[in-house]
Amino acid sequence: MKRRKLLVSGLGCLAGASCGYHVAGKADLVPKDVVTIGIPPFRNSSTRYRLTERIPIAITREFLARTKYQILPDPTGADAILDGAINNVVAFPTVYDPNTGRAAGVQVQAVLAITFKHTKTGKTIYSNPAMDFRQRYEISSDPLAYFDESTSAFDRLSRDVASTVVTAILENF
Repeated sequence: MKRRKLLVSGLGCLAGASCGYHVAGKADLVPKDVVTIGIPPFRNSSTRYRLTERIPIAITREFLARTKYQILPDPTGADAILDGAINNVVAFPTVYDPNTGRAAGVQVQAVLAITFKHTKTGKTIYSNPAMDFRQRYEISSDPLAYFDESTSAFDRLSRDVASTVVTAILENF
């Protein structure tokens, strides 16, 4: 009986190991000699100013929460640099109030360019010139109960950018 269990478990191990199955997206793109990452303020080609401060802060928080890298606001002396640019930010109504005809829902769309470079070799580790992010928020139809939710939408958008960028760099997506 013991031999049968041992044989069955041994065959199970061999079958599992030989199928070639593995989880995609687990290759770390960051070279082993990178200890510090510089994340300077993003360049801004849009007319919106909020994201240039929020996105680098959100990316810094995401790196600190998920890795042991030291994050620097100044790229001088960093082993790698995450450089970003906000190419365009647009907001447009998606829902209208049927009574007033005013916008009741708005969608914000941001297009970013991200480059992650190893400073010692100059090699680009990760690059995406057209990352597209969207976030929606509602506008109250009652002017007395109005609360500007665009700030919350920009915060959510920044967290989405941070999560996506750090995942792309760390897990090779």
